[in-house]
Amino acid sequence: MQFDDSNNTIERASARAILVGASTGGDISYSMEELKGLAEAADIEVLAYMEQYLDHFRAATLIGSGKLKELQELCESMEADLVIFNDELSGMQLRNIEDVVGRKVIDRTILILDIFADRATSKEGKLQVELAQLQYRLPRLLGFGKSLSRLGGGIGTRGPGEKKLETDRRHIQRRMDEIKKDLAELKKNRALQRKKREKNGLPVVALAGYTNSGKSSLMNRLMAMEDREEKQVLEKDMLFATLDTAQRLVTLEDGKSFILIDTVGFVSRLPHGLVDAFRSTLEEVSRADLILHIVDASFAEKDFQIEVTEQVLGELGASDRDRLLVFNKIDLVPEFEPLGYGQDAFAISCRTGAGIPDLLDAVKGKLFSGVKRTELLIPYDKGSVVNAVINAVKPETVEYRDSGTYIAAELSEADRGRFAEYIIAEN
Repeated sequence: MQFDDSNNTIERASARAILVGASTGGDISYSMEELKGLAEAADIEVLAYMEQYLDHFRAATLIGSGKLKELQELCESMEADLVIFNDELSGMQLRNIEDVVGRKVIDRTILILDIFADRATSKEGKLQVELAQLQYRLPRLLGFGKSLSRLGGGIGTRGPGEKKLETDRRHIQRRMDEIKKDLAELKKNRALQRKKREKNGLPVVALAGYTNSGKSSLMNRLMAMEDREEKQVLEKDMLFATLDTAQRLVTLEDGKSFILIDTVGFVSRLPHGLVDAFRSTLEEVSRADLILHIVDASFAEKDFQIEVTEQVLGELGASDRDRLLVFNKIDLVPEFEPLGYGQDAFAISCRTGAGIPDLLDAVKGKLFSGVKRTELLIPYDKGSVVNAVINAVKPETVEYRDSGTYIAAELSEADRGRFAEYIIAEN
């Protein structure tokens, strides 16, 4: 595969890359391994790594001039098409590095954005990714050069683009305004859907965690347990296999139900533009009654992944949400025990089903421990109370009796407190 400088694109399936990482002190070995996984998720063949530890980053090229020359020679000797930097590059740095190495240069952010652009399927997902791309590219128009001269076609060029810098800026700003308006409308629609859920009184459980930790696998296992395989979602052993939010109704053996929501997975150094663009979708996590934080038990750096996920949850305003820590893939590490992670930590295998009954018992305990079947009798002159009850829960029975409106429903402890004066029986 030869690099085509006329349009600065690379055929995805045949791209051959060298990965470059720089640090002013911290160990970047794990981050570089993660970058390799991201590259492979984009069907890029990784030829080699190059790392440099510096006292400070170079403003013009990030890495030192000697290292940059070494990179140029390595690209030639290994016939690389592409160089991927682990650190986010400015427009000037992109241009300067490309001038030296003679190869297309992208950074970790561009790579993640490209993966998202390739995987997004819903209208909202595509708009969110495009917005993040535009936010990233706007201050880097000069550095991208020919990369913005056409639409699509390769790593780092997938999505929006124009020709002249000032025209680009006006076009990009206008397009960003259009996308934000469209996303605001979609957000309104989702708020209406949420209101309907709340009216039905169904609690919400959100799946959160590192990409490829097994969130979709858990959803699919629960659907299989209910013989609802037609409701299963895409499940693949790769980073960011699924991006679009999925919602499924889960019914437990005793008939109690909840809504299970699967959201996009996290990764270290997740671009802020993506977090911002997906914020309206990810807010489902911050509004959930319970979060299942899924972790890959077989991964050596799982504590780091837990830390990253908790950090993103904090950015989303979900730090105060009740949660269970769920270690998945214990079929790969049979000796694993979640000791030291607290009483709300569980070990499961979505592949074999091990541990899932205990997890569901814990979910049931969190969601329904204070729920009781409650009978209320509300006088007819208290119509607002009837509406409040019906809006809060899904009634089992509503009857109009001589002395008032009779309602039988599953009420939480909080709701029983709200409507205490109208309760005639509990069981």
